[in-house]
This record gives sequence, C-alpha cells and structure tokens, in this order.
Amino acid sequence: MEVITLSYPLTTLDERFRGKPISLAIGHFDGVHRGHQNVIRHAEAVARENGMLSAVMTFSPHPKEVLGHGDQYFSCLTPLGKKTELLDELGIDLMFVMQFDLSFAAVKPEQFVDEVLRPLGVKHTVVGFDFTFGNKGLGNAELLKELCKDDIEVHIVEPLYEQSVKISSTYTRQSLEQGEVMMATTLLGRPYEVSGMVVHGDGRGRTIGFPTANLELDGPYVAPRLGVYAITAWIDGVKHNGVLNFGMKPTFNKKTVMPVMEAHLFDFGEDIYGKSIKLQFKDFIRPEQKFNSIAELIEQIGNDSAKAKQLLEEAQKLPRQT
Repeated sequence: MEVITLSYPLTTLDERFRGKPISLAIGHFDGVHRGHQNVIRHAEAVARENGMLSAVMTFSPHPKEVLGHGDQYFSCLTPLGKKTELLDELGIDLMFVMQFDLSFAAVKPEQFVDEVLRPLGVKHTVVGFDFTFGNKGLGNAELLKELCKDDIEVHIVEPLYEQSVKISSTYTRQSLEQGEVMMATTLLGRPYEVSGMVVHGDGRGRTIGFPTANLELDGPYVAPRLGVYAITAWIDGVKHNGVLNFGMKPTFNKKTVMPVMEAHLFDFGEDIYGKSIKLQFKDFIRPEQKFNSIAELIEQIGNDSAKAKQLLEEAQKLPRQT
C-alpha cells in the first residue's frame, strides 16, 4: 500500500496514479473497527471488480481536535501508524492522508467534490450513513450523492450493531475506559493493541520476583481502565503471554503521577530495554488497588498471573473472529 499525504488546495498530483479510476472509502476511521471495515471492504471489492485502484482517505489530525471539540480527540484507538498498518492488511492500494487544518475545514461541500475528489480520479466512493463533510459539517451522505452526479458513484453503508448498540469509535472507547476488554475486542474484530519502547523503570519488580517491561507508548492511545489485564506481547515477531498493570502504583507512590504500563511476561528473562513491543489486551482481571505490605502485593501478583494464564488458555480455545 502506498501512503500519500495531501493538503488543500491540491497542487501536483502523483503521476503514478493520475488517470487511473479510484474506488475510495472516506472517513477518519479511528479504530478501524468492524463498522469501518465494512465501509473499506466495499470500496476494495468495487475496485477489484472494476479494475480500479482501491483507496482510503483519512484525516490527520482528527477534525474535532483542530476545531476544539473536546480533549478526547487528543487520544486515538489507532494512531496514524497503526491505522496505516491495519489498512495495509485490508489490501488497500492507496491511503490518502489529508492534512486537516483550518483552511481545509473551511472548504464547502461542492469544493470538496470538485477540487479534491474529481482531481484525484475518484469514480466510486463509499461512506458511512453518518458521514459529514465540508465547512461546519454541512455536507452529509445524501448531499455527497447529489454533488457527485453521474460521474462519481456514491455508496452509503448502513451501521453494524452489537447487542443493539451501533458499533462506533465512541462505543469502543467507552468499553476500554470501563475495562470491558472483551467487548472492545468484539467491536474492533481484534484485540485492542498499543505499542512502544521498553524503558527503564524503578526496577522494583525484579526485586520482588516479578520483573516487568515498562512501556513508553509511541502514540496518543486511548487509555483503558486502570487495573490489571491478561495480555499477549509481541517482541521481534515472537509472541509472549503475560499480565499487565496499568496504573499509578499506589502501594509505592505517595503522590499523583501519570499512569504507567508494566508488563510481566511469563517464563521470560531476556534484556529487552530499548526494544519495540506490542501489547494486546485480552481480558480485564481486576481494578488497581493499594496493598498494606509488599508481601500482600507479591501474593496478589501471583494470583493475577495465575488468573491471566487461565484466561489466556481459555481464549486459545475460542473460535477466531473474522
């Protein structure tokens, strides 16, 4: 998949795809959850059937971050690098990253169609039922159909539901923030994943018999509920099971600090400082709590590890989601 960064107004277009018809899915697609995948796969299928290039247009940063609609948009289910990886796995040919700034925010719906979609060679576009575009979000999916007229076919995809609730980025965020990891997995169609570098911590885990890998995240990920999780970790392409504490370490810390992610990997003793690691959240075990003694903490970590091993073993027996 080729990633192409665009800014408005479009200037020089890449000659490698000029003149080739494009089937385009448009949206921010934070999370690339099952609902998003439904939109993207439709664009890819049309491209394959009609000899077009399949493409996705996303926006960076989040439009609501630029327009000042709340701090939640400073965190992502899928920062741009992870989103790129997921779209590549879906078999998309081109990923257009439109730089979202105040200039682009002022573009009228007609300008978006005439000055962005048509110059790119878009012949078919797919959007979700709640798609909005243009200045102040005045354009919607029906207006897009009207403006595209006969030269760009528009397909509007209806929502998917899980337990009578629409699958959405908001629902996924809420699930993670409430510690409902299994629901987040269902909505995403895969485990929630974060990645970053292993950095030095205070070294206390090793002294109590449970060495941990401290993760410095490589993007502004949505933070799950503070607590303990069963996880799988990927290091140098190798999978390791483990247990993770995400929190403030109240047993040791006397003042408020930023929460940290500490992963204890089972039967693992390698030096991985400075290495990249991916963590997948498999299940929530318990909320974070403060212990009265180190002995109590050690006993609980042992219990958490046993519980994580049990949950991960049970998860292995479940059918894979598609």
